[in-house]
Parts: sequence; C-alpha cells; structure tokens
Amino acid sequence: MPKITFIAADDETIEVDAENGLSLMEVAVDNAVAGIDADCGGSCACATCHVVIPESLAKFVGKPEEEEESLLEFLDNREENSRLSCQIEVSDELDGATITVPAP
Repeated sequence: MPKITFIAADDETIEVDAENGLSLMEVAVDNAVAGIDADCGGSCACATCHVVIPESLAKFVGKPEEEEESLLEFLDNREENSRLSCQIEVSDELDGATITVPAP
C-alpha cells in the first residue's frame, strides 16, 4: 500500500496509506484533505480536485487527456504539473509521493 503525503490547501500535511486502484481524489476525500472538494464525484467535469504533482511522478501518471486539459486551462492557479486528482490512479509508483493542493 503506497504512502502518499498531501500538503493541503490550508498547509496541513496529511500522510496516508493509499489503496492501489483508487484515484488520488478518492484517497484525498476519504482523508478529508482540505481543498479537494470533488464536486463532480470524479467524473472529470469540475476541476475541484486540482493538485500539483512532483515532476518525478509525471512519467508514471502521464499527461492529461484532452478533457482534463480543457478543465485545467480555466484554473487561475494552474502550475506546470497541475493535474486533476480524479484522473490519477494510485499505484506502487506513487509510494513516497508528496502531492500539493494549491490554494484557491
């Protein structure tokens, strides 16, 4: 079970054991990570699960698909490695990762 650290929008650090196969969004919601609202429930329709992943994970999680990319374009706080956490599946490659939830 991968250990993932979230740096929440309120700067709280939350370390969790994440179950493989869940989305990062599901893990964040299950652990009450501030800033992950997940209004659409993970259907890639709202961008309320915006996170920033470390560059070292980019090769494991891939690039955003067209639908995700179009939602990310509307974010004022988008960064180079911004992703929607509903589109990233937890796997062993994420073990030890630190995921940042940007302030709104």
